[in-house]
Amino acid sequence: MNRKKILVTGGAGFIGGNFVQFMVKKYPDYDIYNLDLLTYAGDLTKHREIENKDNYHFVKADIADREAIMALFEKEKFDYVAHFAAESHVDRSITDPEIFVNTNVLGTQVLLDAAKQIGVTKFVHVSTDEVYGELDFDPTTFFTENTPLQPNSPYSASKASSDLLVRAYHETFGLPINITRCSNNYGPFHFPEKLIPLTISRVLNHEKVPVYGDGKNIRDWLHVLDHCAAIDLVLHEGVNGEVYNVGGHNERTNLEVVKTIINTLGKSEDLIEFVADRLGHDKRYAIDPTKLEKLGWKPTFTFETGIAQTVQWYMDNKWWWEQIISGEYQNYFKKQYTLE
Repeated sequence: MNRKKILVTGGAGFIGGNFVQFMVKKYPDYDIYNLDLLTYAGDLTKHREIENKDNYHFVKADIADREAIMALFEKEKFDYVAHFAAESHVDRSITDPEIFVNTNVLGTQVLLDAAKQIGVTKFVHVSTDEVYGELDFDPTTFFTENTPLQPNSPYSASKASSDLLVRAYHETFGLPINITRCSNNYGPFHFPEKLIPLTISRVLNHEKVPVYGDGKNIRDWLHVLDHCAAIDLVLHEGVNGEVYNVGGHNERTNLEVVKTIINTLGKSEDLIEFVADRLGHDKRYAIDPTKLEKLGWKPTFTFETGIAQTVQWYMDNKWWWEQIISGEYQNYFKKQYTLE
């Protein structure tokens, strides 16, 4: 029997990287291909535990490189694609929107063309709740799969554009797809520019923690391993053409998140430093994941258990985030994955 081949784009990133590890360990009879360009947020040191496993394969490539991607798909004949690769930092999208359009929109189109050409079994496009825009502070309102797309940042606009391309390839060409839209993720191997890992690393180093505005913006937090389980389910059981929201039922203000981490580490809240608010900063995100739950998924982490586990992971793996902050992890790429 032929072994299933799964291509994971962005598998050196945070969510994609956790998904690669999840799949390599769960499915020893699948071949898991990690495709990543190894930009500033890509890190392969996280995969030291699996890099020598027979069912793990790494490919360095740009998803927007049409020639390379088409050749790869023709050679490997992937059964499934889990598409995580994206520029994802909102602040960076405000200062340099073009790279977000190139990677998130044009790169997605290249992958769709390649998937269509070889006839994949399923193309799962991993998106974000930010494509829906923002909610007010009414706790009874939630994003559903039918909420209109109203992105407010160049990042979320680029993701909404790619979502629509994926849908169009299903409607026009019959490509078997699913789109997932998740709330804010947290957990191991999170690049230290995002709120939770930034806060943990700053507090552990006794440095000030910046909080935008008054800190009252609300996000729904989802542990990355719960997200991985959701993508796995959608990949295998998702109804063709459907969108699934993935949420953690864990709404917190940014200030609450920061204070929780500071208190968990037994430090002073004097480390909090309020800074000028981000441009176009959405007030609140909150997801209704009922549709996915009916498919058979439930989150296993509460925010309390998940944040405690994450803080402990950062304390136990200081080597990882310190080499990320210093940039030393780039030397690992040069030694291990030099391409001519």
